[in-house]
Amino acid sequence: MTAIAVLSVASEIFPLIKTGGLADVVGALPTALAREDVAIRTLLPGYRPVVAKLESAEPARAYANLFGGPARVLAGRAAGLDLFVLDAPHLFDRVGNPYLGPDGRDWGDNAQRFAALARVGADLAKGAVAGYAPDVVHAHDWQAALTPVYLHYDGGPRPKTIVTIHNIAFQGHFPASILSAIGLPASAMSIDGVEYFDGVGYLKGGLQFADRITTVSPTYAREIMTAEFGMALDGLLRARASIVEGIVNGIDDSVWNPATDPELAVNYSALRIDMRVRNKAALQQRLGLAVSAAPPLFGVISRLTLQKGLDLLLAETADIVGRGGQLALLGSGEKGLEAGFHEAARAHPGAVACTFGYDEGLSHLMQAGIDFIVVPSRFEPCGLTQLCGLRYGATPVVARVGGLADTVIDANDAAVSAGVATGLQFEPPTASAVAHALKRAFALYADDAAMRRTRLNGMRADVSWRGPAKRYAALYRALARSER
Repeated sequence: MTAIAVLSVASEIFPLIKTGGLADVVGALPTALAREDVAIRTLLPGYRPVVAKLESAEPARAYANLFGGPARVLAGRAAGLDLFVLDAPHLFDRVGNPYLGPDGRDWGDNAQRFAALARVGADLAKGAVAGYAPDVVHAHDWQAALTPVYLHYDGGPRPKTIVTIHNIAFQGHFPASILSAIGLPASAMSIDGVEYFDGVGYLKGGLQFADRITTVSPTYAREIMTAEFGMALDGLLRARASIVEGIVNGIDDSVWNPATDPELAVNYSALRIDMRVRNKAALQQRLGLAVSAAPPLFGVISRLTLQKGLDLLLAETADIVGRGGQLALLGSGEKGLEAGFHEAARAHPGAVACTFGYDEGLSHLMQAGIDFIVVPSRFEPCGLTQLCGLRYGATPVVARVGGLADTVIDANDAAVSAGVATGLQFEPPTASAVAHALKRAFALYADDAAMRRTRLNGMRADVSWRGPAKRYAALYRALARSER
């Protein structure tokens, strides 16, 4: 079988730089695809942490002026990943979040920053680095979505392209005045180009010119073709429906492995599931919760946003405590939600605990110690926390949307009788539906045999990248064989 070379273009990658699930996916795919004889090299912005960790870096391409200053492409490795790094200090040598300034607002030059990333991606795709010629270019989300746009307007031979939508709510929409500044011709400013609500749409342009479009679950692929979930891009996606495909995400099951995870108080597996309760005690002690195996412990590991439906869960906090349960939360986001959960913790000491921010080690211990992972999202392209929950025996309680619908089998009577249930689903995403789902969770927890069986089903489910990797590999090969 001939190896396929793929250039991945992305704005973040785990473990080098991460703000969300995008980084996890981009970081996991190279290892997962290597088993399928696909070699992925990722083009990444030269943020300070990335440049600092780059090993054996060699200059591969220089730019005298890339949207406002000199830049170069460095070729090297970091954390076992093959990388091209866009070393453009005027664009990326900054402290803090990749997208936001110290004031919490978008960097004012994000349009130029990520247009530069895509411009270089297109150049690499066309052979700008001697000896490197990718068969396929895979652009992730709006930050990389101009890559196929540049290839289209450049003309000439080029590899086929894929754009993956990780979350269609984030689109990269900028004023029309930037068009010439980012090197696109005036003809691009049309409905069949990058024009989008009288401005320039980065994701819109990528979806217009990509040879294939993927998103991160089959259900989400259908949802984004509707007005309810498509965020004004549903018409374009319906017009291109024949090239849209949903491939569910996986998780790295060597990193997320309760049998070997160094962050746990006690390691365990499906065969040693009775050891899991010791992690619950360790988590309760660490968070200041009453240490007891008796109460069901609900957990949230999430950005605190309305998209995630956490206002719906906040409204049920007193009821969880009133029924004898506990709640542990890890995350940060909208100040109103942070304040609401902080007040809930103050009002219910020993029963509600909140850690605002993000702690990778604590997230592992939480998955090993909580009884239920709650994901009440109003929309969810795929979701990764429920996959980690399944792997660790934290039974998911999820809204029936997007990838949550595709990865959790509801513990209805038929599924329980058949012995296949892995969690609880609810719809629609409303406070009353969340309340009913929590009531079902309490009932499931009270049935020791059913709870144990549901946990074990989740732990034995394949949530790895093995299946998704085969689908990506098949897609890459089909594109590489097609006429350029």
